[in-house]
Amino acid sequence: MSIKTFSTAIVTLLLASAAAQAGKLAIVIDDFGYRPATENQVLAMPVNISIAVLPDAPYAHAMAVKAHQQGREILIHLPMAPLSKQPLERNTLTPAMSREQVADIIHQASQKVPYAVGLNNHMGSAMTSSLSGMQNVMQALSRYSYYFLDSMTISNSQSVPAAAGTGVRVLKRRVFLDDTDNEADIRAQFNRAVALARRNGSAIAIGHPHPATVRVLQQMLPSLPGDIVLVRPSMLLNERPEPGTAAPPIGKPAPARRPAFRGVPYCSSRQAPPPVYADALVSAIASSVAETWRGILRGETPPQAGKLDLGKPDDGKPDNSTPGIGNPNSNKPDSSKPDDSSPAVGQPDAGKTGVGK
Repeated sequence: MSIKTFSTAIVTLLLASAAAQAGKLAIVIDDFGYRPATENQVLAMPVNISIAVLPDAPYAHAMAVKAHQQGREILIHLPMAPLSKQPLERNTLTPAMSREQVADIIHQASQKVPYAVGLNNHMGSAMTSSLSGMQNVMQALSRYSYYFLDSMTISNSQSVPAAAGTGVRVLKRRVFLDDTDNEADIRAQFNRAVALARRNGSAIAIGHPHPATVRVLQQMLPSLPGDIVLVRPSMLLNERPEPGTAAPPIGKPAPARRPAFRGVPYCSSRQAPPPVYADALVSAIASSVAETWRGILRGETPPQAGKLDLGKPDDGKPDNSTPGIGNPNSNKPDSSKPDDSSPAVGQPDAGKTGVGK
């Protein structure tokens, strides 16, 4: 094997390893079907930016077809009843509806938004907090092999327990990008989504086809950090589920949680080590491989395996040296907003929320 072939194989392997370790960020743009001019700017963005289409919007079918032709992932953005008292859009799902009524509305939506592979809720704090209502939704979705993306407009959403036994898989939104039209706020929310993807391995952010949101995405997507990769929501379905996102089997109670093992004091480092990102790791290893081969070409003897300088023995001390229709703008979160004061898994990072979900 030539040096060039060997080096190429090593770099390819390292790049594949880095991609596997990258934080996965899914971005979904809701409320498609009302503003074709702005929405076309979204469709000019990377194909892994997914869209959610309102079934009764005037341009719903056309936008779904165009996005499909690009190879883009499409969701049905289905109106669901909010807790706030406001006019409901046509074909809004409510907790009082029968299973047949829910199934009929979802069937109509599937005809209006072709090529959809998932469904998420438009508003919906009243509907998603109703277990019986969401059980009707999940039963209907199971006929189409749709996944459900919970927009998490309320913290006590029943989507996960309602999906138990139906085969419907549930994803959860972690960040709303544009609770305001202020570009600085949107940029901060985008950075928060990136940080969550890096910390947890994946994150889902939802935005809307507002001019300010489009401008921020156009600015920030080209400079996405090297350890973050854009993905479609469906690519996260096979990720290891976070606590609170996997439905327990029917008939089996959830196991009691054991107290966390705290360890002994002298085993705990007082400061977390600095993060090592995949791009830096690839660069360091590739540089080391290249230097080794240059030494071989100069006739130098490579270091012998097994002879390592282990340094001075560990003294046992911790190392502390490391420092209504036609009004898609109604898709704002409810006043019954999720509590994002805690970083616990399963509580989405809602950012700033307003009335309307």
